Amino acid sequence: MNLLGSLFSSSVGRKFLMAATGLVLFGFVTGHLLGNLQIFLPPEKINAYGHLLESLGAGLWLIRLFLLACVLIHIWLAIQLTLENRAARPQDYGVSHVNRATLASRIMARTGIVVLAFILFHLAHYTVRAGHPQWSEHTYTLADGFTKVRDIHTMMVQGFSNVAVSVFYIIAVGLLSYHLAHGIGSMLQTLGLKNEQWTRGLERFTLIYCWAYFLLNAAIPVAVLGGIVKLHA
Repeated sequence: MNLLGSLFSSSVGRKFLMAATGLVLFGFVTGHLLGNLQIFLPPEKINAYGHLLESLGAGLWLIRLFLLACVLIHIWLAIQLTLENRAARPQDYGVSHVNRATLASRIMARTGIVVLAFILFHLAHYTVRAGHPQWSEHTYTLADGFTKVRDIHTMMVQGFSNVAVSVFYIIAVGLLSYHLAHGIGSMLQTLGLKNEQWTRGLERFTLIYCWAYFLLNAAIPVAVLGGIVKLHA
């Protein structure tokens, strides 16, 4: 208990928790993207994938609650560390100095709030299916001929057929990608994985990953709106 308390009370502990929760969320958004990209495959693939997740039952909700806890802790720690940094910063002497922090680091809190709003909307839209009760009735029969599962493919196509939803999704994943551009570097540095030998390679990895994450996510609503991905027969 003292260890847990020290993690939340000390500056070093909070930075470590920030990095740890960031690592969990980094793994989640990567896995979530890979799962969603199955929309470009035959409907059987993503529907079977959705059925696999739902077959976890209560375990799936425990995972969701754990991820939500990581998000809330991550945001709370970000606010605490930001306030600490501001308190430790010396008073200005009438001259405005631009520090060496990147633009991404200076607006992390703002992008984080938008990302949180996006997560809540995404859960309400596709998990709770708020405003779309009919999605709970859509079923798909797998290749075995008798197993009926939730029709995730139809849900995604109908959801992204709404231009406003697709635009919001693209903007949100863009901000999330921008958030990751700074967050990944900070996470690796806190965990001691960023050194002189690896810095350049890690920066390249971060740049490539963030652009790939944004473009691949954006490709889903664009493909739906462009008629490339359609409702199955």
